[in-house]
Amino acid sequence: MNTAKKNPKHLVESFDLYAPKLVDKKEYFVGGHRACQGCGESLAIRLMCKALGPDTVITNATGCMEVISSNYPTTAWAVPWIHVAFPNSAAVGSGVEAGLKALRKKGKIADRRVKSVAIGGDGGTMDIGFQALSGAMERGHDMLYVCFDNEAYMNTGIQRSSGTPFLASTTTAPAGKAIPGNQVWKKNLAEIMVAHNVPYVATATPSYPIDFMNKVKKARAVNGPAYIHCFVACPTGWRSTSETCIKMGRLAMESGVFPIYEVEDGKYRMTVEPPAKRRPVSEYLKGQGRFRHLTPDQIQAIQERVDVEFEMLMIKINNSKSRAEIRAEQGK
Repeated sequence: MNTAKKNPKHLVESFDLYAPKLVDKKEYFVGGHRACQGCGESLAIRLMCKALGPDTVITNATGCMEVISSNYPTTAWAVPWIHVAFPNSAAVGSGVEAGLKALRKKGKIADRRVKSVAIGGDGGTMDIGFQALSGAMERGHDMLYVCFDNEAYMNTGIQRSSGTPFLASTTTAPAGKAIPGNQVWKKNLAEIMVAHNVPYVATATPSYPIDFMNKVKKARAVNGPAYIHCFVACPTGWRSTSETCIKMGRLAMESGVFPIYEVEDGKYRMTVEPPAKRRPVSEYLKGQGRFRHLTPDQIQAIQERVDVEFEMLMIKINNSKSRAEIRAEQGK
């Protein structure tokens, strides 16, 4: 007798027998934290931790995720976690990696089982922590660094960072009659990390969760330094509605504002293809109060810059070769 037909409930209770296990069901960044409604960064942290698994030591620079997740005597972290100052997440992550290496040499932990992962926001990564990050990547530590970029110092009052977009209004670069917001174009830190010749660099967003988790898993497996730049919406700082968190990440990709790609052993590859005809940048900007002061001419200037940078990236994708491919060609 077919017991499944006789008892449909059996199919539900035994779902794992009939469907692939896509993600770990266990939570390593748990609920009950104090993130704002619609926070893209807390969602990204949750996805990252699921992809990393339990054998992980996370070093967290001061920022939103430290404040919302560790109010004494509670914690949202179900993995070993260290809070450090704004500038030194990568430095402490390097030290954790060195300690793990020493434990492996002594035979106290399995070879390469536990991974050192350092994280920080755009301020703690692109500005205050850049020196430590550059040093960690240059020294070749076996560690992963993830920058969660919400494009300003959101934790301390929405001040501009080098990740803040051109003409966005922040508390330290407010839009007014004389100066219409931030006057500097956003720093492209992913490309700066590529210039460090590390084995793996990627961009990602929780708006495409499987792509993000796959990149975290790939970066975790790298023997050496890896860097992921994760674009996360901040409804509070962006003056956008909380339910548009996922939509904003998708619009950023579809307009070319934030392309999603990876650079593995020097070879570029687009991992989430934008539409054949990209959306106008104005569709991404119009849902955010930080851009509500922009004139049509200013929006057009941003559109032209996005078009140029997107075309430069596509040239790299279409013409790049991995270091291994170049070595093979040189050996012929």
